[in-house]
Amino acid sequence: MRSRDGLNHLELYRLPWTLPDNAISWLEPTSACNLACDGCYRENEPHSHKPLDRLKRELETFRRLRHTDAVSIAGGDPLVHPQIVDLVHLIAQQGAKPIINTNGLALTPELLRELKRAGAFGFTFHIDSKQQRPGWKNKDEISLNDLRRHYAGMLAEAGDLCCAFNSTVYEDTLQTVPELVAWAARNIDRVHVMVFILYRAAVPDMPFDWYAGAQRIDLGTMAENLPYTSSAPRRVDMKAGEVVAALRRRFPDFAPCAYLNGTEAPDDYKWLLTCRFGDKGRIHGYAGPRFVELAQAWNHLVKGRYLSYASPRVSRRGRSMLLLSPLDAGVKRAARRWAASALANPLRLFHRLHLQSIMIIQPVDMLDNGLQSMCDGCPDMTVWDDRLVWSCRLEELKRLGGWLRAVPREEEEFATDLTDMHR
Repeated sequence: MRSRDGLNHLELYRLPWTLPDNAISWLEPTSACNLACDGCYRENEPHSHKPLDRLKRELETFRRLRHTDAVSIAGGDPLVHPQIVDLVHLIAQQGAKPIINTNGLALTPELLRELKRAGAFGFTFHIDSKQQRPGWKNKDEISLNDLRRHYAGMLAEAGDLCCAFNSTVYEDTLQTVPELVAWAARNIDRVHVMVFILYRAAVPDMPFDWYAGAQRIDLGTMAENLPYTSSAPRRVDMKAGEVVAALRRRFPDFAPCAYLNGTEAPDDYKWLLTCRFGDKGRIHGYAGPRFVELAQAWNHLVKGRYLSYASPRVSRRGRSMLLLSPLDAGVKRAARRWAASALANPLRLFHRLHLQSIMIIQPVDMLDNGLQSMCDGCPDMTVWDDRLVWSCRLEELKRLGGWLRAVPREEEEFATDLTDMHR
């Protein structure tokens, strides 16, 4: 049965990622950052650079507990870490793909060349209109495409580096997502991935009482200890389906193919993946679930791990991927459209056909009963105290010593009454 957003999770491929066998792991060499972004879930700690020996131990924890294809090097901003080049080299030497998650402020052509020589596989640039970025303040998402183009150009000039962009989606920026996806299509030869992360925070109008262990935490105290709180009411429950609906108003055939569900909801789209084929300026079609299933299964069979990022050399082999048409209905439709386009304009035969990914991430959802639905098989698990934990909620462990629990107020009051009765 299709939901109101036109999606049916049973018709999509459920990505096979699990806690011990995943495509990505998340390493934070520092909590220091040279920007202060609205919506960030990490406290900016200027003197928090981890020594290389500690980072080696965290990488060893990943190797001990988890198969992984790529290591997202995040933070904070990892480019401010004084040993970032050494860290990238270490990860590459261990056989994983180093992916640098950065706002790009500290990236220079010289540093980029060093990182590539060290083995960097790609970059994910976080750029959005709520960053108060020097020189770009008060710019909207569409204006920021000029900045995205700048970084995509840097990576294209360096050569053979995966280029991804992510941005946080707020209620007032949702309407700009289709234009960003259209911009990505026009730059499909150098932009390989676009990621949209829905805004989340704890806000005062939530009908919960909060606990860390047995200690009750009021929202004011939480705001002092946790960056992912907001003192003003804001919308924090946007769903991936709303982004799909906005995209389909502009691109009616926009078709996701794979997903990760929520820990509390099998039909929630916590990571929603779309793969599309195009040459510069024109999208010919969308891959279906079988295409992603084949890619994941083949990579695991050959390399013993699930696939995360593809290299630019693979992404520009779209025509070869069309050979999978007999096995995937979406690829078959894309192949027919590409063939019709080439017949109409034979010059298109000389254009490369590229594969580009669009990912929508829907972080933690608060359910009415107080349960928190996380990403089931989350790729962004990091290391804390020699164990794997959710990177997006790490501040709870750092500041409060445990995970926050939400208790609906009526239930909390009922529990208090029962306690009083038994006294």
